Amino acid sequence: MNTPRTVVQLGGEGDGDYAPDPRRWRALAVCMLAGFITLLDVSIVNVALPSIRTALDASDGDIQWVLSGYALTFGLVLVPAGRVGDARGRRMMFMLGVALFTAASALCGAAQSAVWLVLARLIQGVAGGLLTPQVSALIQQLFRGRERARAFGVFGSVIGISTAVGPVLGGLIINVFGAEHGWRWIFFVNLPIGIAAFVLAARLLPGPEHEHRPCLRDLDPVGVMLLGAAVVLLMLPLVEERQWHTAAKWLFVPASAALLALFVAWEYRYRKRYTPLVDLDLFRERSYACGSLVMLCYFAGFTSIFFVLTLYLQSGLGDSALVAGLAVTPFALGSAASAAVGGHLVARYGHALVAAGLLTVICGLGVVVVLVGTVDPAVTEWAILGPLLIAGLGSGLVIAPNQALTLASVPPREAGSAGGVLQTGQRIGSALGIAVVGSTFFSRLASQAHPDWSGALRLGLVVSISFVVLALAIAIGDLTQERNRTAADPDTKP
Repeated sequence: MNTPRTVVQLGGEGDGDYAPDPRRWRALAVCMLAGFITLLDVSIVNVALPSIRTALDASDGDIQWVLSGYALTFGLVLVPAGRVGDARGRRMMFMLGVALFTAASALCGAAQSAVWLVLARLIQGVAGGLLTPQVSALIQQLFRGRERARAFGVFGSVIGISTAVGPVLGGLIINVFGAEHGWRWIFFVNLPIGIAAFVLAARLLPGPEHEHRPCLRDLDPVGVMLLGAAVVLLMLPLVEERQWHTAAKWLFVPASAALLALFVAWEYRYRKRYTPLVDLDLFRERSYACGSLVMLCYFAGFTSIFFVLTLYLQSGLGDSALVAGLAVTPFALGSAASAAVGGHLVARYGHALVAAGLLTVICGLGVVVVLVGTVDPAVTEWAILGPLLIAGLGSGLVIAPNQALTLASVPPREAGSAGGVLQTGQRIGSALGIAVVGSTFFSRLASQAHPDWSGALRLGLVVSISFVVLALAIAIGDLTQERNRTAADPDTKP
């Protein structure tokens, strides 16, 4: 007897009042343009750090804040920005984020001191946090059903490309403009893109879906402060793990948990009279809760891969920034290609597609670990191209399909805050992964009389893979529960 294939309902299939916006695909292109530069700036700055250190006489702490300050403020404002976008209009928030990001990029490029650059990067992170949740919310608003899955597939391609090709583009820009001033052009290239995105957003993005403009209490200011403080306390010891050598920094974690518990209690009380910052009933939906955990764990493994690989290639093998960036390009290409395909397949295969993608990532990275320990270091860059391509193909079947499945049960009116929560988890996962994997990597180097770069890379990648294995375990558990429920009640839609 043949088993019927699972067909996942991705939302909006039965929306009788839904009329497709004829400009929706052009609007998506505008969202992807702005989303690309904000996500790209997470990784592109890595290759410019030596030039920045020399040009601005920056200390180790300054350099760390150039990286971590962006991630911290980015993650801090995601959920409140999503909520304001839901309430006041996503186009307005999107354009505000683009304008602020463009201005902050100009300030970064013009920096005359390390403190100037750090402050400008903090503003850049805020701008990215304002903009990013509007992208997923606009996809929820503009698309339904299979089209929504395709749109999230495009978004997944952009996430994969922007994260992985940052070092390549940074290396190219520095090669073209020179080491002395090339780092400035890493920021200046955002200016024409930002201006174009701002103009196009005004013409193509939809306005508010309703004319009601909530007052301040409807925006839940206490909830914003509680959640913001909890995120800061959690992310600070992660992003500053290498700078704060005292173990007391980890006391921030239980303090963050206490504030998060207070936030939950406040939200349950606040919802009795007003609209809360986050609808906690979302986490009663298995797909949303499990999907959020999958993304947190996967981003912990996903982003830390490039961190240790580029360190190994540049510092261990002596490769240039450009060569190191090119070495990880197959992952980006594979991710971009399969993300587009995954957008078409997710409605057909559902959570099984995500699990298959995670397993493929694990296999590809596992081969990299074996090769680094066996091949001649002189040919490492060539040896890992194929396995990284395989891992990238798997990654494209994880990010976009999981995002589509996670947000499938979210009403479009709450898409901004729900997407903000999901992306905050991604940022926390990235910070967690880099902190844990980086600590493991540098500890292995410090434990040897002569630095064992290949051993440090292998150990770091094993830890990265462990995060992906955890994500796979959650995805399999979610898939098993879904199939058990379907078997018990064949008429139930997953």
